[in-house]
Amino acid sequence: MKTIKGPAIFLAQFMDDKEPFNSLDGLCKWASDLGYKGIQIPTLDKSIIDLDIAADSQTYCDSFKGKINSYGLEITELSTHIQGQLVAVHPAHDIMFDVFVPKALQGKPKERTAWATDQMHKAAKTSKRLGLNAHATFSGSLLWPYVHPWPQQPKGLIELGFKELADRWKPILNTFEDNGVDVCYEVHPVEDIHDGDTFERFLEATGNHKAVNILYDPSHFVLQQLDYIKYIDHYHEFIKAFHVKDSEFNPSGKKGTFGGYNDWKNRAGRYRSLGDGQVDFKKVFSKLTEYGCDVWAVLEWECVIKSPEQGAREGVDFIQNRIIEVTNKRFDDFAGGESDEKQLKKILGL
Repeated sequence: MKTIKGPAIFLAQFMDDKEPFNSLDGLCKWASDLGYKGIQIPTLDKSIIDLDIAADSQTYCDSFKGKINSYGLEITELSTHIQGQLVAVHPAHDIMFDVFVPKALQGKPKERTAWATDQMHKAAKTSKRLGLNAHATFSGSLLWPYVHPWPQQPKGLIELGFKELADRWKPILNTFEDNGVDVCYEVHPVEDIHDGDTFERFLEATGNHKAVNILYDPSHFVLQQLDYIKYIDHYHEFIKAFHVKDSEFNPSGKKGTFGGYNDWKNRAGRYRSLGDGQVDFKKVFSKLTEYGCDVWAVLEWECVIKSPEQGAREGVDFIQNRIIEVTNKRFDDFAGGESDEKQLKKILGL
């Protein structure tokens, strides 16, 4: 067993053009003052971290890490959720995902994929320079429009989709492996890796690549009505990162899993601040601890009701109170004693 590290916080949803959320120093001081011990860092905004520089400069990385450490914080992981997403984009999503890339690449899917792939290689090298061994990302998606099998799918469509996804990722995975960093795919709707079966399909398509791992976030499984506790039983050896995010699923006679095209507030499944949803985090933390998952407990705030500031304030104690300090004692040791084979045989009547 292993004690989970934390509490930590993912900065992506808190970045803003207002102080203290408009600079790395401001975000670090804010998180530290709240009581967080770690931060997960998004890498799309160069005002936070510039992967183009960091990948080749140990001096830059040492300065970056030193600044964060000066606030009493550790870096849990770098995040390339957006860049990972852009490694594989179905044409149906082209226009909507173009907003995340430099203007010169918009409307140019092949160039966008090449840029995202390059960013992933640089994230691997930067992670090593920062002394990190896990990385948070998305898989991207070529198959999501076909998640419901209608119209009838031609044979081989799904297999070809996963083969292409794996072919795009294998060079990236090799770079991460060479740098001693695990790639932790957040199992998430709209990604081709969105549950257990799809994770296994991707893993097999990569030839069981050693760098392929999981960022576990139970909130997404509630929305899918998937057993998020048994998921840990199946895949605990792959869980190398952990988002602590809550959600709820309240189906009615009018809407269920697909949500009726409603906005987040009016969907049957929606994300909530910690403690306001339906995830049994007591069981989650117990399972992860029992299996010895070496992870940071990282708050990811997403809620359409509660403010991010309140969610962050409440999240510190919520996580801290669920971290289990692993015991090095057996509760019944007091009743034990020395024994030898002769005594054991006597106990058994032999």
